[in-house]
Amino acid sequence: MDLHQALYTTRAMRRVKPDPIPHDVQARILDAAIRAPSGGNQQNWRFLLLDDAAKRAALAPLYQHAMGQLWETVYKPQLDAAAADPQSPSSVQFLRVQRSAQWLADHFEEVPLFLFPFCQYDPSGGSIYPAVWSAMLAARAEGVGSCLTALLQFFHPAETLEILEVPTDQGWILTGCVSFGYPTGTWGVAPRRPVDEVAYRNTWGTDVGFTVPEPLWVG
Repeated sequence: MDLHQALYTTRAMRRVKPDPIPHDVQARILDAAIRAPSGGNQQNWRFLLLDDAAKRAALAPLYQHAMGQLWETVYKPQLDAAAADPQSPSSVQFLRVQRSAQWLADHFEEVPLFLFPFCQYDPSGGSIYPAVWSAMLAARAEGVGSCLTALLQFFHPAETLEILEVPTDQGWILTGCVSFGYPTGTWGVAPRRPVDEVAYRNTWGTDVGFTVPEPLWVG
């Protein structure tokens, strides 16, 4: 797969089929992940793959509760605004994402594979998130959709570590939960605000010096 195709089309793919992901595919995903940069080459990371049905069933209600908390707190203003004006473009886009995120929560047990990345004594995540993103790009090259979420470590960290049987005295920090599965939808370039609306040069708020009205890769 062309590098730019992977970069432009690796977006959150939450709706996936229950079909298992073969071990050779999983191996290629993780082998790509560990080639990512690591601070001081310490490789203070661990990657826990989860496909056990009982443990997925145990985590599902925790994830569903966390999603409910998210709608009632962080995203409540946007949900209220969307309810007040559901036909506006911003509301349509937000509600589409909301339905997709809720689908993942409602079908957590059916997702065939999760990746739980851990870093040791590094709350910044600087040495783990490049590896996570490499895993997601590698999954895209295999036709596997993925989505990185942080709900379990924010709302139910202790319970999650207990279910996954993670030692709590060695400095391991849960840094996310990545769902993997063959998507039910189609790949495409994610719509985003133009670069020149979110980037500056030299000083905050200054013109970045170029405009990008349309994606520079279109397939």
